[in-house]
This record gives sequence, structure tokens and C-alpha cells, in this order.
Amino acid sequence: MNIAAENAQPGTPNWNKGIDSGSDHGIEGYDDQVAVTPGQSFKLFVSTTAPQFTATAFRIGYYGGTQARQVWKSAVTPGKAQPAATVRAQVNTVSTTWQPSMTVATDGWPEGSYLIRLDAVGGKVKGARFVPVTVRSTSTAGKVVLINGVTTWQAYNSYGGYDLYSGGARNSYGDRARIVSFDRPYDTTGADRFQTYEQSSIVFSEKLAASHGFELAYATDLDLHEHPGMFQGARAIITLGHDEYWSTQMRQTVTQARDSGTNLAFLGANAVFRHIRFQDSPLGKDRIQVDYKDAAEDPMHVTDPAESTQDWRYPPNPRPENVLTGVFYECNPANANMVVFDPDSWLMAGTGAKAGQSFKGLVGIEYDRVAADSTTPHPIEALTHSPITCQGKASYSDSAYYTVPSGAGVFATGTMRWNCALVSGGCTDQMNAAAHTFAQQVTTNMLLAFAAGPAGKTHPATDNTARLKPTPSWGGVAP
Repeated sequence: MNIAAENAQPGTPNWNKGIDSGSDHGIEGYDDQVAVTPGQSFKLFVSTTAPQFTATAFRIGYYGGTQARQVWKSAVTPGKAQPAATVRAQVNTVSTTWQPSMTVATDGWPEGSYLIRLDAVGGKVKGARFVPVTVRSTSTAGKVVLINGVTTWQAYNSYGGYDLYSGGARNSYGDRARIVSFDRPYDTTGADRFQTYEQSSIVFSEKLAASHGFELAYATDLDLHEHPGMFQGARAIITLGHDEYWSTQMRQTVTQARDSGTNLAFLGANAVFRHIRFQDSPLGKDRIQVDYKDAAEDPMHVTDPAESTQDWRYPPNPRPENVLTGVFYECNPANANMVVFDPDSWLMAGTGAKAGQSFKGLVGIEYDRVAADSTTPHPIEALTHSPITCQGKASYSDSAYYTVPSGAGVFATGTMRWNCALVSGGCTDQMNAAAHTFAQQVTTNMLLAFAAGPAGKTHPATDNTARLKPTPSWGGVAP
């Protein structure tokens, strides 16, 4: 697919107008495939109190600033209220057993991230809802791959009253789900986490790729698990604003890609933090996501300790995230300015930034840092070093870059606010125009270098930890 030609097409104004939180359950839905290849069909399951509805597919991109283009719209389709969700006892898994409302063919749909908009026709339904789907690339060779973090979307999905953080009448951590299912709608707008943590990064990347002539590819983190071979030869793998939940195979896929020369970027914070595994659902393979968050609760800790689902950094088989990301997740919630530490880095070119210069509100709400642990890879450069206070303790957040013998470069922003800095106007309650400009220039430098091949061959990391003097993390993470 030619990104420049795709983004030269006119976008669709008002594509997201009238989207609602869905608290009245007037219309909502999900699909039986997290991702499909171009031309592959998927089933759409819709429940609505309205007599009829329509489904409209929008591809997310730059499109002159409109950020989406309509590629398909269904005929007006009969609607019906589907059965209420059920909850599996003890593990509190919410799932539904709905009838499919339609089969959607994707013939002629370009690769990319899509939102299917559900609109009620007739009745008294308040607002519209989204259903996300990814049309994944069939090859990533020579391309920069953008990853949709669907496992993290599902972890925080409280549809039916339970997610991996809380649930039940008390809405408590103790009553949380231990296992969650893709066989249900997403809560709120249906695409809240995609739009909050990923959409701006995709829009920015498409605009840059269209203007500079490099190619993008698209996949989900579930594809890292199910289709590891599709990432061979990729120039870079980019995870976006919040990519927290990883299986063993996901991690192996990305580690092997790095060690074969594929660059990596973690544009959010708190990546590769939770260890998960998958089970099959009635609708298909790997649609059940398991995370007990406690080895003692997970039966697997006896039969296969390497696959029990406590956080990656904890026993019985600790493998901290910074082995791969370079930075160590520490705390939430936090808010701070981003402070430049190494203005001479190639990633800072064109920013005009000086050592000690700060950029308003760019660090938060979760953050990572370079830690003085044996698991930190070297050589590693801290690019920014930002004082921060979280849970009453003083610490710091770092963005960082390290390189490995294959020539791959690995960049981590150390903050969850990077994504909304990539489109002017995002997070205006936290940051100013200078912060947006800074993040956009650093990202431009990174993407152009990563798209050209193994960045470490032209930009080897120069370790500056002797000057940084990192300390061990105090480990103040929340559940």
C-alpha cells in the first residue's frame, strides 16, 4: 500500500461526531476477529434497542487533518437487543453469547487501523459507538510496523462490571476478573483506549511517512503472539501509548526481531509489564486473556512456573521489562515537566533544546526510568532526566535509547503522554505548544532513522549512565 496515495484521498469530516459513552447500552457491538488481512471477512455482533442500525468503517490516518476516511457503509440493518452478559464465577470473566448481525467483507480496504461506527436508526438511542478492527499487513519487510495494543485495551475493559483491576458490587481489586474475554464489547465509547493512547501516533506516523516516502505496516500485539513470522525483515516495530500486557511469545517475537536488526520504539510507558497467556473462546483462538496478577492464585505456577501470570518482574521466574524496553516502570499517578539531559543526541537534532530545558507536562500519568539494575541493557543513553514525585516519593523519569550488536536501536519515551503530544491540541490541560513541538521533532528523527534500517549502525548509543548515576528503582507501582 502506498501511504502517500492513501493519505492524499479526502478524509471524512465529523466521522466521530455524536459518539457516546454507551452507558444506556442503546447500541454496542464487537467483532469475532481482532485483526483480518485485506479481503478477509469478519462477523459483527450488535445489540441495540433501536429497530435498525448502520455500520460504517473508517480508516484512521492523516487525511489532511481529518484523521479518518470512510471506506464502507452497510445497508440499514434490522436491530435487536441481545442477551445480557454472563459472569464466570471465581475468575469473574464477562462474556456474551450473541448472534452475529452481519458479515463484513473487507475487499478493497487498505491495511490500517479501523473504527466501525454503529449508528441507531429510529428509537431513542443516545449517541453512536465504535468497534475497532485492524486490517493487518501481509508483509512487514522493509516497513515500520505500528502495533495496536489490544491486550491492554481488553485488560481495562470493564464491560459487564469486571476488568483486570476491579469489579463486582464493591468495585474492588479483590473482586477483579482474573480472566477476560474478547467476546464482548469494549466499555465507554467502544474505542476509548485506542483514541487516547494510539490514534495520534498513527496519524502522525502516516503524515510523516506520506511526506518522506517510507512505508508503514499494521498489526496488533496479538499478531506478535500468533504470527511471529510476519515480522521478519521489519525495519522497526513501534508500540504506541499503552502496551502493558504481553505473553511469552509476544516478548520472544520482539526480542528476536531486535536481535535480527529490527529497531524498536516504545512510545508510551509501562510497556511489557504484565505477563499474560491465552485460551480459546467459542468464537475462536486466543480470545481469552489470563492474568491472575498473583502467582499464588494462578494454578499454572505449580505446573509451569514460567507461564504463571504475575508481573514479569516478579518470581517465580522474574524477567523485568527493562531487559527489552531499556527502562523500568516505577509509579502512577504522576505529573512533571520533561527535562533535557543529553541535547547532543541525534534524537534531539532540530529541537534546539538545551541541557536542563524543560517541556511542560510531558511526563505522566505513568512513567519509566533508567534503573541501576543488572537487567538494564548497555550501552544506553538517557536523553531526558525529569525530576518527579509519585506516591509522596521523589524520583525521576527518563527517555532513553540503547543499541545491540545486531545494529538495532531501541527508543523509549518513559511517559504515557507522548502520544497526545504528537497531534497539536492533545492534552492541552497538561502541556503547551513547545512540548508538542519537541515530542514531534524527536519522533520525526526516530522514525526517519528507524525506517532507514538498523539505527545502531549509524547512531550507536553512547552510554552516559556514569554521568546519570541511576539508582535502584523504589518500585512504587500500584496494583
